[in-house]
Parts: sequence; structure tokens; C-alpha cells
Amino acid sequence: MEEIEVSKITQINEKNLNKITEWMYEWWGKDEIHTFEQVKEFIKYSLQGSRLPQTYGAFINNEIVGMYQFSYEDLFVRPDIYPWLANVYVDEKYRNNGICRKLMETVKENARNNINSNELWLYTKHVNLYEKFGWKYISNINTYNKEQKIQRLYKLELTDITFN
Repeated sequence: MEEIEVSKITQINEKNLNKITEWMYEWWGKDEIHTFEQVKEFIKYSLQGSRLPQTYGAFINNEIVGMYQFSYEDLFVRPDIYPWLANVYVDEKYRNNGICRKLMETVKENARNNINSNELWLYTKHVNLYEKFGWKYISNINTYNKEQKIQRLYKLELTDITFN
């Protein structure tokens, strides 16, 4: 496997924009009754530099192979908690090649450097994945989504507490 580079995306070429749009449209866009064009606009306006939402991509030879986002909102039923790690995704062709690990290893540092918060939230159906990267399981949560209503809520502390 060639070298994987993870970086914030503030500008994107049409090929990579379309690839991200396809991923998100297939994953949640259709289920939430969004058009491909609506999802594409969502992605375009999620490429912020110094404010949320922000998008980070995993690239191999300038081709996007995975991504994640920081967002103010990801779970409609929990507007009281934010910011969120959202849309963690690895292209199916590149799964099981360490790309998710590479992405997750950058989350804490990118969040510390780019968002004004002491914590980050995530919900997922995955079990025993995010714990490997310092996420703390909080509880099961009813997402009210059509697919897999009950998912897992996690929190990542962005501050390291040290005692003297």
C-alpha cells in the first residue's frame, strides 16, 4: 500500500468531490430523501478552513480514499451535544488496509488544533472500534433512523488531564 496522507480539505477537484458525494449519497443521502445534488452541496459547504463544518480526507496519490468531518450537528435527537465526529468513511476498495486507523490517529490532534471544544461526540453501530482510539462509550442511543435505530454514543476528551 502506498503512503496515506490525511489533510484538511478546503478546496477539492471535481473528481474527488463527486467521489465523496457518491459515498455519502449511497450511505445516508438516499435514505434521508436527499438528491445527489443536495448531498454535493452539503459536501461543498462542509469544506471550511477555520470554522465548522470541516472535512478531512485520506489521500493516496491525490485520490481520496477515506474521510471524516467535524460538525455542529450529526444526530437530530441530540442537539444539546456538539461538536461531532461525523461521516467517517473509507472507500470499499481500500478497506482493511489501515486507512481507518490512519484517519482515526489524526482526529484528536486535528480537533484540538481546529475546533474550540474540550470534547467530541460520535454515534455509530460499530462495537470495539472507536475504543481503540481513546473514545469512551457513553450509552446506547435511539437515533430513530430507519436502519438500526439503536446505536452507540461515544465521547472523546480533547484535553489531557495531568496531575502534579
